[in-house]
Amino acid sequence: MNLSFPRSLGLLAAVCWGVVAGAVPRAIPGAVVEPMWLTKSGPWGQLEVRSVYLEPPDSLLAVIAKPSAVTRWTFEQNTQGGVRAILVKAGVPEAVIARLISPVRLVESGNSIVLLPEREDLLALSMEVRSALYLELAKSSVNEYQRDPVFILGGDVDDWLEEVSLTSGQQALFRQLLWRRGNALVFSDVQALLALAKGPEEVSAVFRSITRVRSLIISLRLPLTVDRQAFVDYWTADQVGTPRLAFIRAVTQRRAKQLIDVTHFLPSAFRLRVYSFPEIDLGLKGRFPDCHWTSLNFFNQEPKDIYLDTRQAAEHLLKDYVAVDAPYRYGDVLCFLDDGEGLHTCVHIVDDIVLTKNGDSILAPWTLMRLRDVDEIYRRTPNTRIQAYRLKK
Repeated sequence: MNLSFPRSLGLLAAVCWGVVAGAVPRAIPGAVVEPMWLTKSGPWGQLEVRSVYLEPPDSLLAVIAKPSAVTRWTFEQNTQGGVRAILVKAGVPEAVIARLISPVRLVESGNSIVLLPEREDLLALSMEVRSALYLELAKSSVNEYQRDPVFILGGDVDDWLEEVSLTSGQQALFRQLLWRRGNALVFSDVQALLALAKGPEEVSAVFRSITRVRSLIISLRLPLTVDRQAFVDYWTADQVGTPRLAFIRAVTQRRAKQLIDVTHFLPSAFRLRVYSFPEIDLGLKGRFPDCHWTSLNFFNQEPKDIYLDTRQAAEHLLKDYVAVDAPYRYGDVLCFLDDGEGLHTCVHIVDDIVLTKNGDSILAPWTLMRLRDVDEIYRRTPNTRIQAYRLKK
């Protein structure tokens, strides 16, 4: 993320320095006031929340294959007649269909039909039509950006675009090609943005922009306004002798007005990982950590790689955790279920905020997110539900 100096300085001041009791903060010329909201009150204390966008490091982007600038819609196990029927059902205008099924735009590859839409075809689709068509394309993993689109969490396009390195033309095109997956606002036409890139730097800027991930910075306001023991019990999850207990107790003694980053209250393994992308060597075992590895290792000082195996992860969850209902507690594993299938797990931290790793991709960092935003990503049908599990004592 390309932060301006005043913005980053203001953020660091808010999170790290705090405010001395009785002192009047001096305004910094040109400083930007960032949006902030408070969590609900509870034994966890009074918390301020701000958003931040995480960009993969250049060293990681350098080893990731970049997509081409040619948009491809692949319809697996289909015929020209079947593809036409899909386009008609989605509401694609007849003039666009005629262009798409012309010999220069249609490629037959085995049992699949590949269409090569151009920018004018993409722009001719309304958001409603694009949403219907892309939901159909998302059924195939070949259409990777429809299946795993860029999510505009919270639906705030201006916030998402505020610090991207896209040109004005690319930003305008981005706005025009948004679609909806359920309640979520998403974007898939990465190739169309790349087609507007002039040179390697702009190509890199596009890829860097679309791989950004939104996370949350959460700060505890001190001095505490809640019961001290209830505060300690909440953040230790009643774990006697946890290594972070000393600091949590020390926090309860503070009397000056200040802010403390709540990542200090996370178990050591995830205090190190939150806001970061997986290191390349973590994939040496055949796959990178995913949501289940993250959720089931939350309280472990040394993460166990057996949870990379979905079967063993499920067995551990059912054996060593007990199903519980809301309200959730710190450390509870929240499992998204649909028709008996486990879609995703994450860890409840506080209020409506969870620790999550959305997928096993090297481009999926460990983040703090609102539960409702995670729900937008993983809600597959109206029947998708959340079941919480709590580690047995």
